[in-house]
Amino acid sequence: MKKHILLTILAVAALAACEQSGKVQKRPTGLVQSILADSTGLRDIAGYAGQIGSRGSITLFGESRDVKPLAQRFKDVDLMDNVDGREKRDSLPDFAGEIIAGLLADSIAFDNLREAAVYGALQAWDTTLRKESAKILIYPSSLQAAYGFHDVDTLQQLTGGQCHLLSPVSLLVDKAFEKATNVVVWTSDTVKKAKVWEQALAQSDRPGKSLAVYSPDASLDVPGQFREILTQYQVTGLLLDGIIVDSYQIDLSTLEAELQTIRAAANEEDANLNRMLSAQFKFYEPADALIRATYSILRKENLFAHRIARPVVKFYEYVPELY
Repeated sequence: MKKHILLTILAVAALAACEQSGKVQKRPTGLVQSILADSTGLRDIAGYAGQIGSRGSITLFGESRDVKPLAQRFKDVDLMDNVDGREKRDSLPDFAGEIIAGLLADSIAFDNLREAAVYGALQAWDTTLRKESAKILIYPSSLQAAYGFHDVDTLQQLTGGQCHLLSPVSLLVDKAFEKATNVVVWTSDTVKKAKVWEQALAQSDRPGKSLAVYSPDASLDVPGQFREILTQYQVTGLLLDGIIVDSYQIDLSTLEAELQTIRAAANEEDANLNRMLSAQFKFYEPADALIRATYSILRKENLFAHRIARPVVKFYEYVPELY
């Protein structure tokens, strides 16, 4: 009992220090505190996270509808030269020799997202589950950026874990606003109501930047949803610089084709839409952002597996009752 009390006191002190340094924006879930005071090994799992070097997997945690198409993109992508890292295709998979592990967590209740993110991380890091421990852990869902991602990050800060954590939200906000001033996010109604993207922009401290979030009519086809967003945005009177497409199911080539139709301005409707699009207008997607960030981490920190083999995709089921 005394040991548990001491650990809890130390954890609270460390958390206070993090808050004072500005690294922590909100208090973590009570689950994090219970893990910090745990004597059954969960704290050790968190502390060992990311300390496996180039061994281990690139792990994706979330719903099948997000994880499976993203895992396929990781498996097939060829954007970089595998020798010097330049952005130049070389007909070789960028993640040659890597294991892409999908930890599938379907049907998680909205009010349980934070705990699921933490337990998912523990299962991704656990080396006793007949699976590879994660050297990079990715949360594809933008909801996890607001519900659980911070808890996992805090858990690592307080235990000494070093696993790289990636969320598409912060990556895309940074990427889109490098040059853009006015950006739209195309997402689901659930994400829109949670104000995930507005919070991310506020935390990024980018004065003068404008972000609007839309959830178009799902009964429309993809080009129709794109046009609905543009029509709704017209009332702002602002020039639009880009759209973040918060989805792993939408093919950007379809949107690019529709954009070219609008750019041609063959009728008055298209001409009006075209006038509201800046010359630098572009689409941004989470899969591309996550792939580039992962590749950069592996290369800068020499974490590539260096196995002469094609990437391997493996799927595992998340088990909420495991711990």
